[in-house]
Amino acid sequence: MRRGLVCFSLLALLKVSAFASDDDPLFHSENPLAPRDSWGRLHQMPDVIPTDYEHRDGSRWYYYFKSGPELLRIPAYVASLQTVLKQRGYYCGPIDGINSDLVSEAIAKVQKNYVQRVNGHLTVPVRRALNLP
Repeated sequence: MRRGLVCFSLLALLKVSAFASDDDPLFHSENPLAPRDSWGRLHQMPDVIPTDYEHRDGSRWYYYFKSGPELLRIPAYVASLQTVLKQRGYYCGPIDGINSDLVSEAIAKVQKNYVQRVNGHLTVPVRRALNLP
């Protein structure tokens, strides 16, 4: 009985792994020039944004101990800031990870909306209002 159960589970495992490797859309594509990330997986978006490949720390705690000017030097953080500002209607520029005048104007709009001192700088209250670390 036990031997039959072991054989059955082994056969089931082989069948599942063979099925997964043949039909896994993350590794196979009709187009050999399809955009892939650093692990070789297909990029599922129509446009590849360069800031998607910038280094990000795995822990949010890393960003809590950084000041505003330090965070604005990290392209991945600026891109996430631009994304949040765009989702909330404060920013209309491109999401490129570059701290520009448009980003400062959007931060100033957030500060005005949340009744803070308006200076266009990324401060801790602005980060909290946008739910960013």
